[in-house]
Amino acid sequence: MWPDELFPEDPYPGAVPEQSFVHVAGHSHPLRPGPGGWTVDGVPLDTWLARHGAPPCRERVPLLTYGSNKCPSKITWLRRTHGLGADPVVVLRVRTTGMAAVWASGLRKRDGQRPAVLAAAPGVVESHALWLATPTQIAVLDRCEGRGDRYRLARLSTGTVRTEDGQLIERPWCYLGASPIRRPLAVAGSFVRCASVPQSVAAGLVGEPAASDGLSAATETGAPDPASWPSSLFVYGSLQPGQSAWGLLAPHVLGAPSRAVVQGAVFDTGQGYPAWVPACLGVTPGWVVSVRSVARVLCRLDEYEGPGYARVRVAVSGGRVCWAYAWRGSVNGFRRLDGG
Repeated sequence: MWPDELFPEDPYPGAVPEQSFVHVAGHSHPLRPGPGGWTVDGVPLDTWLARHGAPPCRERVPLLTYGSNKCPSKITWLRRTHGLGADPVVVLRVRTTGMAAVWASGLRKRDGQRPAVLAAAPGVVESHALWLATPTQIAVLDRCEGRGDRYRLARLSTGTVRTEDGQLIERPWCYLGASPIRRPLAVAGSFVRCASVPQSVAAGLVGEPAASDGLSAATETGAPDPASWPSSLFVYGSLQPGQSAWGLLAPHVLGAPSRAVVQGAVFDTGQGYPAWVPACLGVTPGWVVSVRSVARVLCRLDEYEGPGYARVRVAVSGGRVCWAYAWRGSVNGFRRLDGG
């Protein structure tokens, strides 16, 4: 693990680890991708979070961050000055396309440095970060960012966002400039990328607030609901098209289901339904189904699947993230259906 001192906050936007990490108590612990998901010191991320009394990944939302919020020292500052609390902050390194961090038109009151804002940038590829944020953490960031004044919280549709392990993050949440001082700075009619101009030069730039950041992003009202992302499910058993429980999904389906596979193995429970275990080596075929009002649908499916299954997020072939139901218990005595 690394102490905050290795990643100072100044000059803005601060220094950051060159890989995904989870931050707690002034230290950053490396996050590593694997067949069974992210691990911390060899421990599954959700297990590690539970040991710290923190919510699992399924109770968090993907929040794209392109400025100082990916800096460990800034995270400690948020804990100290804005009440972020002691819960771990999960930060995934991501690669973005079609967008860029650019310098904003106004300076920060507290130190005179120029902050970043996101803008459309066709063809541009950059490295940024993604918080898997709890609603409580979002509430703290709302206060820090001045949601509804300096910035707006929105669902981003422009470009693509992929994590280190290839997951495609569709429509992440993101703070975008709202007031004139947080709109992109236009110098001679062009935005200035943070990657091209350091803070020492950026603070002295002269220009005008741009009329728009060029992004397609719907402003979010209220607190983000973790159950609302993603809006698709991966189904492999009785919920598949044509199977016995398809009627639970059919009235809510958007578009045609598509074939897909996920990592893991599926077993015959001997009770008329299968058990998918993502930690086992193998590949499980199934269907990706997009639905409307996904949070409402999941509430019904949680009841249908019962306590024997855990609802998790999983990346299907191609990297798209979907909800899926994983078997919680032992598979001793179960027959593996793929013959592995």
